[in-house]
Amino acid sequence: MAQTYDVVIVGAGLAGLAAARQLAIHGADVRVVEAADAVGGRVRSDHIDGFTLDRGFQLYNPAYPEAARVLDHQALDLHSLVRGMDIVRRDRRDRRKVVHLGDPRSARNWHLSALSSAAGTVRGKASFAAYAWQASRLHGAQFDEREDEPAQVALARAGLDATLIDQVLKPFLTGVFLEPHLMTSRRFMDAVLASFVKGTPALPAAGMQAIPDQLHDALPPGSVLLSTPATAVGADFVDTEAGRMSARVVIVATDAPGAAKLLPDASIATAGNSVTTWYHAVDASQLPEPLAGGRSVITVDAHGSGPVINTVPLTYAVPSYAPAGRVLVSTSALGADAGREQQVREHLGRLYGVDTSSWQTIAAYPIEYALPSMRGPLSLAPPRFDEPVLIAGDHRATASIQGAMVSGRRAADCALHRLGIRRPDERRVVA
Repeated sequence: MAQTYDVVIVGAGLAGLAAARQLAIHGADVRVVEAADAVGGRVRSDHIDGFTLDRGFQLYNPAYPEAARVLDHQALDLHSLVRGMDIVRRDRRDRRKVVHLGDPRSARNWHLSALSSAAGTVRGKASFAAYAWQASRLHGAQFDEREDEPAQVALARAGLDATLIDQVLKPFLTGVFLEPHLMTSRRFMDAVLASFVKGTPALPAAGMQAIPDQLHDALPPGSVLLSTPATAVGADFVDTEAGRMSARVVIVATDAPGAAKLLPDASIATAGNSVTTWYHAVDASQLPEPLAGGRSVITVDAHGSGPVINTVPLTYAVPSYAPAGRVLVSTSALGADAGREQQVREHLGRLYGVDTSSWQTIAAYPIEYALPSMRGPLSLAPPRFDEPVLIAGDHRATASIQGAMVSGRRAADCALHRLGIRRPDERRVVA
């Protein structure tokens, strides 16, 4: 006889866990089935020889409104990275030059090199500051009120000069969007810029896995069934290798390719962007001077002269990510191809100005579907939930932790409505 629940959720990533939390809080009997051996989906961490390795370079912004509402930031023990970035360029004599860009609101994070014309005109920087500030004032449906167009077009229309766009913002945003041409929707870019204005990206001391683990720990014991892949779903059932589970409501909260496989008749956009992240370790005593001035700051190449889209020495901000005396460096390149390590090492040498040949490779993570594509036209408004099977995930909101969690909560609220369970409040949070 099939087990029967109020709601069965397929997928224990952030969207599925957020949905399960919302349902459990309001008294629904919920079960989550997950194919993997742990919760988290694409937000996972490994612990190898004293190193904490997130599966792909990921950061958490404590300004995400949905995540801040749900998560216990103090328990996560967040460690902030430097609010800014280093832009490495070559002058006419092929000498390495670094422009340090930081938040001008923080005197300790500001550097004279930011005034250099190599990072764009003063007018262009002022235009960008105004654009980002305006984006930070938007809420909810206001994001959709601005005409959607590719991010690069929106930036140029806002008065930013070509140098600022091509040698500063494009290298930085490539690492955020995982696409190199800034064809991403300006509405998504606006939401990203708003979060950067309001908060400083950080990492939990125990790794990004601490976020889904915290959501999991808040659920009733036994709510999540691991190593239990779903083989088929319908409006009132989920089939697994362990048997059929009956439900009054079913939510599919996998990534887009997984959802499309389970729901071939649903309209699900499956385009995504890929990335490979390498982790290298080096003894601090072997460095002639600390990398990036001893700061955990994102470093990018102004000219795009190699495969690296960004790199950051993590342990200056989060010492718990590596054994004492070791510096753990995270480096990412577009595409799911771990076979480019030699080119990556050479590029790292140019970016940091040091010999990287002796750096120890700890791990590499090629990720075919790292983020859903956010090309326009894109709407940040809540989707309609008129499908027989509810669908949640960052592909149904925005490609972010915020998007995944708000999508899961929205699906849960719809499930509660179908179950006839009244909620005491109505939350309107942009994805």
